[in-house]
Amino acid sequence: MPEGPELHLASRFVNEACRGLVFGGCVEKSPISRNPEVPFESSAYCISSSARGKELRLTLSPLPGAQPPRGPLALVFRFGMSGSFQLAAQDALPAHAHLRFYTAPPGPRLALCFVDIRRFGRWDLGGEWQPGRGPCVLLEYERFRENVLRNLADKVFDQPICEALLDQRFFNGIGNYLRAEILYRLRIPPFEKARKVLEALQQRRPSPELTLSQKIRAKLRNPDLLELCHSVPKEVVQLGGKGYGPESGEEDFAAFRAWLRCYGMPGMSSLRDRRGRTIWFQGDPGPLAPKGGKSHKKKSKGARQGPEHRMEDPLLPSTAPSRTRGARRGPPEQSKAQQPEGTSLQQDPEVPPVPKKGKRRRRPATSGHRRPRRIKADTPSLENEGMAAS
Repeated sequence: MPEGPELHLASRFVNEACRGLVFGGCVEKSPISRNPEVPFESSAYCISSSARGKELRLTLSPLPGAQPPRGPLALVFRFGMSGSFQLAAQDALPAHAHLRFYTAPPGPRLALCFVDIRRFGRWDLGGEWQPGRGPCVLLEYERFRENVLRNLADKVFDQPICEALLDQRFFNGIGNYLRAEILYRLRIPPFEKARKVLEALQQRRPSPELTLSQKIRAKLRNPDLLELCHSVPKEVVQLGGKGYGPESGEEDFAAFRAWLRCYGMPGMSSLRDRRGRTIWFQGDPGPLAPKGGKSHKKKSKGARQGPEHRMEDPLLPSTAPSRTRGARRGPPEQSKAQQPEGTSLQQDPEVPPVPKKGKRRRRPATSGHRRPRRIKADTPSLENEGMAAS
């Protein structure tokens, strides 16, 4: 799923792809998208982009003399599980292009497309960043660090550190693969209490006798968790390309996969957290590990994977470049239970909640008479004949 670095790479791609292009006409939305219509029309406008955490802002700015006269319009995108931007010819639009911005004539018409296979992505009009999101871990490091350490009394820090790292009020831009890589580098058990991990950072003060260059070298040699929340996403941005999504290309994906040390890697263990997200780690999971949770170890590339790995390996079905027939057909329709609910920032808001298991309900009878139930010969009583199976 796109995280902070992918949003920044997408913003960079939009700015580079749209540089020098003049767009015109109406903004076109696919009829199946549940996102709002974009009431914007101009004979000539340009497109620019910026990113903050897990959000991307697209600004449509009319050029001088454009008709009808109007001001700029901004939209803020959240990519969900599969959002991305592509620039394509008008007669070769990609599948699942749910929002399209067309270039103005003359010349061959192009379209900047917001492509979202799973349709969990969102856009909002007005250009305001989503309220409640904390400072960006990439671009606002000092504010991000201060925001975390100032609010350690918040109840989210009673949770395991792996779950707290997905709270976008404090870790805006961190997602599933980043939390695994950060905790792995510091050898922090993912289910250690978050407050215990972070309170130690309040006491960490460099010696006043060190020079500035010595302080920088010390940080580089021995970074803490909040410093890695900034530097690890920065490493992904420095890989370049368009990120690790389906449209990133084989070279981009290969570079990203080579960069990974923990997430989905052979030899690593995995557990589901309380939100149903899989956390990858090595060694002891920590004291707050879910009771009854069974840790699975990722087998080597040559070994056969069990169903628990095939289902949860996030690099394969949801983000890796796919050539399967299912990928060409598009994904099945999401059931109501799989649809995202609300916009709570206490969990990663783009992640669809895992449906809870419940008791199976009996199918209602189709007539006024109940269909007789077959009873085994050794059944001692018929008292429970009318009860639904659990």
